[in-house]
Amino acid sequence: MQVIDGIPIWATPVDEGALAQIKNCARTADQCALMADAHKGYAVPIGGVVAYQDKISPSGVGFDIACGNKAVLTDADAGDVRVNIATIMDDIFRIVSFGVGRKNDERVDHELFDDCTWAEGAAAPLKELARQQLGTVGSGNHYVDIFNDEQDRVWIGVHFGSRGFGHKIATHFLAAGGAKDGMDVDPLVIDAESDLGADYLACMHLAGRYAYAGRDWVCDRVRRILGANAVAEVHNHHNSAWREEHDGQMLWVVRKGATPAFPGQRGFVGGSMGELSVIIEGVENQWGAQSLRSTIHGAGRVMGRMEAKGKYDRKTGEVKRAGKVTQEMMDEWVRQAGVTLRGAGVDESPHCYKRLPEVLAEHAGMIRVLHTLRPIGVAMAGAGEFDPYRD
Repeated sequence: MQVIDGIPIWATPVDEGALAQIKNCARTADQCALMADAHKGYAVPIGGVVAYQDKISPSGVGFDIACGNKAVLTDADAGDVRVNIATIMDDIFRIVSFGVGRKNDERVDHELFDDCTWAEGAAAPLKELARQQLGTVGSGNHYVDIFNDEQDRVWIGVHFGSRGFGHKIATHFLAAGGAKDGMDVDPLVIDAESDLGADYLACMHLAGRYAYAGRDWVCDRVRRILGANAVAEVHNHHNSAWREEHDGQMLWVVRKGATPAFPGQRGFVGGSMGELSVIIEGVENQWGAQSLRSTIHGAGRVMGRMEAKGKYDRKTGEVKRAGKVTQEMMDEWVRQAGVTLRGAGVDESPHCYKRLPEVLAEHAGMIRVLHTLRPIGVAMAGAGEFDPYRD
């Protein structure tokens, strides 16, 4: 850990865009920190943790409110799963919906739609959209994975958030609070007890329940595809705000692409499509106050999407700028990793990410790895899948 301008930073090397953003956030925050997987985001860096005594930042929570991970340990036979992994991934890709639309007719309902928050305000006109998208995964870096662990047990892992509902909630409150559009702008910070702040928090918490319900449904649907029972689960947000006590002070802790890691608290941290993921647990450590009991949420990008895939003229197909990652490069990495892949574009290739073990090492002494999960099957939205709500 290093300290730059009073901000504790675990990233080595530090992404300069993320560093500039967290420094700007520190101007209006009571405390900030930057995790090892940090990279540039909208106003607040991904991997950034920002805390306020009595304020909240919709910019800090971000557009994909309550994006998070769920991992489910199953009793499936690992040998059977490996033998049948191609069929399993075909079934997942056919039954679970990626992108905007829904490919199946399994309507997903949930008691959260009885919440009074839907009755009025920003959430009211979005209720039907939310119903339609509940249980869909989206695109970008969102996925459904099948893993085996160090004991050769089979896990299901998913990563996605509150879909179009959360994105539109964020858009509404950013506009209502007068936020500027763009990445290199000041974060919107509002009084948590104001009418606007209270309305935002109510909608944020509803989006959190919505994201949890979606991840629950997808994991259960995949479990049924496997014909297995759930043995244990780990479920966590990494884009949200929590009211927490730190050193005797109550704070709104806003984590954007950062996982809560209080001592004994477990989390699921995903790597790229061709590398390990982990189940972690927070431990008591000397940096708890500086990190606001936070850790990484993934490996962290080292390459932007356009940099990876290049830029093309949509009408003519002419190459405007060649990408750094080819389909052949991604396919070879995945083949060597022994992963059966469905969907995904080169902008999600492992080449675009840091190596997760190296990122975890930056947080040594703050977390312990309980289980190492190696992917055997990965499903993501296809390269041409349009999704305006992706992370």
